[in-house]
Amino acid sequence: MSTTRRQVLARTGALSASIAFAGSVSELFTGTAAAAGGASTEQARDGHAGYGPLVPDPHGLLDLPEGFRYRVLSREGDPLRSGEGPVPGNHDGMAAFPGRHGRTHLVRNHENRATAKLRVPAVEGLTYDPTGMGGCTALELDPRNRVLGERVAIAGTAVNCAGGRTPWHTWLTCEETEDKAGTNGYTKDHGFIFEVDPYDPRRTGAHPLTAMGRFQHEAIAVDPHSGVVYETEDAFLKPFGLFYRFLPDKPLGGRGSLRAGGRLEAMRVPGVADLSVVQEPGTHFDRVEWVPVPDPLAQETPIRLQDFGRGGITHAQKLEGCYWGGSCVYFVSSFAKSADGSAADHFGQVWRYDPRRRRLTLVVVFGPSTDIQLPGESPDNITLAPDGGLMVSEDGNGAQHVYGLTRRGEVYPMARGAQNIGTPEEPEWGEFAGVTFSPDRRTMYVNCYAPGTTFAVTGPWHHC
Repeated sequence: MSTTRRQVLARTGALSASIAFAGSVSELFTGTAAAAGGASTEQARDGHAGYGPLVPDPHGLLDLPEGFRYRVLSREGDPLRSGEGPVPGNHDGMAAFPGRHGRTHLVRNHENRATAKLRVPAVEGLTYDPTGMGGCTALELDPRNRVLGERVAIAGTAVNCAGGRTPWHTWLTCEETEDKAGTNGYTKDHGFIFEVDPYDPRRTGAHPLTAMGRFQHEAIAVDPHSGVVYETEDAFLKPFGLFYRFLPDKPLGGRGSLRAGGRLEAMRVPGVADLSVVQEPGTHFDRVEWVPVPDPLAQETPIRLQDFGRGGITHAQKLEGCYWGGSCVYFVSSFAKSADGSAADHFGQVWRYDPRRRRLTLVVVFGPSTDIQLPGESPDNITLAPDGGLMVSEDGNGAQHVYGLTRRGEVYPMARGAQNIGTPEEPEWGEFAGVTFSPDRRTMYVNCYAPGTTFAVTGPWHHC
């Protein structure tokens, strides 16, 4: 399947939307439950993909399809169950891990900058920089999604945006900043990755994985076969970010093994200085090179500005999502704007890198030539749904949604936020982030960024 589509969303309960793209959407499901023959969102209800129209929530928090319900697990400002202080704000990336006796452990990022109103409380043994406002909190849930515990998992970090899980069931939280000591009151350099143990955070502490680079980290994906870690850099303005790989000295060594160090390299596509110029899905490059990063700590110069020798390096605007599927790693450029200095415009690219063939392929591209129209600006977080589809969090203007995407490119609404954090004259809605599913695939956990809220959503997932 390689085509340009325009799918219209109707019956959302408030507004309609459409999404169009070019490329093979089914490629995005390689190695996932959908490809393995699991239930598919292509099986429509009442002639429509998805679970039906969204039903307005009488409590004004979260609109869901009929038959689905939510539980508020945690809200910013409420006391942490541990007594360490209030729940921090700016809920972002998140992952769910299996626990004993059917329990679930959530690790949740807090993208707090130096001006944050509700910092992650500083806890002895879990704090990197006492002046850092960001970090992670960890929740323990019983099989009915009742909160058994909630505590600080790491503190003293900054702008913890996304990250990724490891094959040994830990969370790598990423700082999306390059601020050094002396900037914004920080006493230590920031821009690192930290490992967090969701079961007992004190086993990982607060140690920056310095060999993995200091830059505006967004997300990571681990090759489960080789242990190579792929990293995206979310740089909004020029010079744009790079796509990296980290070759650990102790690959797949388990908790704490990444502290042993390794080699950081950046991707170079010969002849391509900016990935935005590639507009045709299916275009591939068979001479991908990996160039050693001269100074991973960026002591004097940001990595993306460093001298990579003859041939330079390949940049891309807004490199965000990153996940492993089948035998390849996929990464997302959320958008590119020539007005920002990008070489070309698009509203989203999904790339696949095959490490065995050293081949890079553009899988899907969104507009403007494909005439994308979505409420807001651009999709953000992406995760696999229990029915084999994908869930995409919207990050834009107006009411915010979580959308489902089928292998046929059908788009349907899954959730809509109704939290007005502005005024009646100028309403604002917090974006969604951190969509993840419980180990038994029966619960979707999702964060509202502001006001920071974590929801557990249950319902007839298998009926779609």
